Amino acid sequence: MTRLPAHNYTDPHYYAREQVSLFNRLPLLLGPSALLPHPNQAVIHDDYGVPLIISRDGDGQVHVMANVCRHRGTRLLDTSGPVPATRIVCPYHAWAYRADGRLASLPRADCFPGLDKTAHGLLEFAAAEAGGLIWFARDPAADFRDAEALAPDLDAFGLADLYLYRRKTHEVAANWKLVIDAFLESYHVQRLHAATIAPFFADGITVADEIGIHQRAAVGRADYLNEIDRDDWPALRRAVTYTYQLFPNSVVIVSPDYINLLVAMPQAVGRTLVEDLMLIPEEPQTNEAEAHWAKSWDLLDGGTFGAEDFGAAALGQRGLASGLIEEVVLGTLEEGVARFHRKIAAAI
Repeated sequence: MTRLPAHNYTDPHYYAREQVSLFNRLPLLLGPSALLPHPNQAVIHDDYGVPLIISRDGDGQVHVMANVCRHRGTRLLDTSGPVPATRIVCPYHAWAYRADGRLASLPRADCFPGLDKTAHGLLEFAAAEAGGLIWFARDPAADFRDAEALAPDLDAFGLADLYLYRRKTHEVAANWKLVIDAFLESYHVQRLHAATIAPFFADGITVADEIGIHQRAAVGRADYLNEIDRDDWPALRRAVTYTYQLFPNSVVIVSPDYINLLVAMPQAVGRTLVEDLMLIPEEPQTNEAEAHWAKSWDLLDGGTFGAEDFGAAALGQRGLASGLIEEVVLGTLEEGVARFHRKIAAAI
């Protein structure tokens, strides 16, 4: 068994240390490559507390830039979905930027004698795209090698070629770690998820290891595994659920025919925004296909994740905030949670 201090979820000083050592230093997941399926597109992202533009230039290269004009600091884009980004034009004085952040033009350039346009592009953050995922870091010296090491696994699932079906951001009244904890153990599935996905699972076989700083786990249905060819990839996809915990704050859940990304973005010690993104093989072409994917989305986003996992996290936060227990106890089926917290402690 492993025991953790209960105040790790409630102490504002511990939370502040996490922000400095994890969220200000490490690469953080922004979303799938499918956020920007075409060149010269851009989408905004605000939930890490930094106003960002994620763009794909004409050559398909991803950039992550400040959503702040270099003239007077005006917010440039303010729409939720992807928009054309051949020119990103400030709504105040019409300074225009290319999709790669370079300053393209400004009205009445004669009023800015000596202005070097090459030095007034949008502020750019360190970023990487690998395995169908887009990452950024506040620290310009951040090391993306562990993020890139995930690419062979994620390429095996075809993540980069999937279609972004739906996305939704949930506000959860819980510490961000309580959200992530739920996806690092299967002990709760038969209990918490009895009304949703439990019939698809059993207290079966789980194997876990690491890719760099990240964790991965496979939960197998023993009855099926005994009957299938282990080299039959589609059969394995039907019999095994694969979960990746992308340190520090994201999860990839690989179901038989779709993938969910969950990104937990801390807002305060007891408040987290969690974005759920569902990726499917292709855009639905028929009413029947739409109904099929809508059913899966409603089951997971509204039921399993929204009502059950996030609901349990909020209840856990309320209990821990009472201060009535000094530690939480983790059993052997919760080793992934223990490993996660050891990584956090080591980082801070």
